Amino acid sequence: MPRGILYRVLLIAGLTLWAVIYLVPSLLPASTEWWPSFFPARKIRLGLDLQGGTHLLLSVDLDKAMESALDQNADDLRRLLREANVAGVEIQRVGQSLRIRAATQEGKNAAEKILSEQFPILTHTEAPQAAEGEISFVLDRREIQRLREYALEQSLETIRNRIDQFGVSEPTVQRQGSQEILVQLPGIQDPARAKDLIGKTARLEFKLVVDSEKATAGDGTIVLQGQEVEPLSGQVHKVPYTLEKKTLMTGDLVADARVRPPTNVEGPYVELVLNDRGARLFEKITGENVGRRLAIILDNTVYSAPVIREKIGGGRASITGSFDIKEARDLAIVLRAGALPAPVTIAEERTVGPSLGKDSINQGILSFVVGGVLVIVFMAVYYKMAGVLADLAVLLNILYLLAALAAFEATLTLPGIAGIVLTMGMAVDANVLISERMREEIRLGKSPRAAVDAGYERALPAILDSNITTFLSGLILFQFGSGPVKGFAVTLCIGIVSSVFTAVVGTRVVYDYLFARRRLVALSV
Repeated sequence: MPRGILYRVLLIAGLTLWAVIYLVPSLLPASTEWWPSFFPARKIRLGLDLQGGTHLLLSVDLDKAMESALDQNADDLRRLLREANVAGVEIQRVGQSLRIRAATQEGKNAAEKILSEQFPILTHTEAPQAAEGEISFVLDRREIQRLREYALEQSLETIRNRIDQFGVSEPTVQRQGSQEILVQLPGIQDPARAKDLIGKTARLEFKLVVDSEKATAGDGTIVLQGQEVEPLSGQVHKVPYTLEKKTLMTGDLVADARVRPPTNVEGPYVELVLNDRGARLFEKITGENVGRRLAIILDNTVYSAPVIREKIGGGRASITGSFDIKEARDLAIVLRAGALPAPVTIAEERTVGPSLGKDSINQGILSFVVGGVLVIVFMAVYYKMAGVLADLAVLLNILYLLAALAAFEATLTLPGIAGIVLTMGMAVDANVLISERMREEIRLGKSPRAAVDAGYERALPAILDSNITTFLSGLILFQFGSGPVKGFAVTLCIGIVSSVFTAVVGTRVVYDYLFARRRLVALSV
């Protein structure tokens, strides 16, 4: 056998073996002991339209991230002014700018000096309707871009961590557009719980409760709502808490959060494990405020406000409240995964039941089988031997396509099945072009070998032209389309590559082998 033919045969055999290995895990009902661990174990992932689940499109409020950054800069500026003994400087955030007003020129000069030296990310701007003597600063453009990118990436990572701890099998969490995150949770039929878990901002704060005799909201205090449970009746009542504005500690110092089972006295609670810095700070806070109540606040809701009996070391704290074991577990998840850097809202929501997914699978398989059988029978009857070779090429094409879906961990959706059916048609189209060209050459009186050479050579430009333009269309659909459209585009693009290979290389090597062995005397097309 000539080397050129041998190399192509080995290439096709190697690709076929690779495809079979990658498809075995998808065909097995479950993990099997005899399947070697060093072989691929990835299965073809089914989309929500095929197996049911929850689809969420989340929109990240990036403006809130900008405002949080400005608030942090304002707090830092106030601290630096206090350390420099500069008084009479008022700092206020208005929208996405900081307004600074000083009682004296010296205070204004000191504030501007600190800003220029230690806040390079802030730039001076002319604010509309600014008061006399007031200066305004906004975030630098590069800093805005960095914060937006950080907020989106951090939100993506935080949501992914929460879902991983939630225990969803093969979830899809990916960025979509400029400020949206796509979340698909296969098998999850409780979208309310999923939305609550994913969308919770989880900003944890510790503040001191104002003494009862001073419990009137005013300067330096805020009022937040909380809940209290009556020990005897178990009824839950909303209770307002007057708290000091100053936040003593935040959730970024939490290293771990664990659910603890209920006791005879109270229900399940969440135990916080603080990092080293948090443990030292918590010990200092509790040591300086023995006898006072320390409120534990999550997303502006007071969960508990226990009395500090003594200095607490060891870096542990507890969050108690009127929640059951499932709520306590979800709370621990969001605390472990971290707080979202910006609020997220549900822009789009879909829930697909498992029965609908099963019907979609059956209908998709039925369309695939019926279409495939009709194409195979037609090609074999109309083009004879060339049609049989085309049928083998189509089957090989489907094998490669499914193996690629498993290897790339792509998700097969109902539109994706439509893409596979369309790919079969395009694969047959390429073989039809080749067969018709060979027929024309035979009618012109050329030998079988010359007819095959001319058929492939003259059909190739038309095959490449049609497939390349379709492939580019698929790339555009993948780039700008939504979930179902992306599924169609993935199978279409992979199928085009494999169909061109099997039609041009796979069938041609059979003809070349038969000619090399002098076993092909006449063409049957």
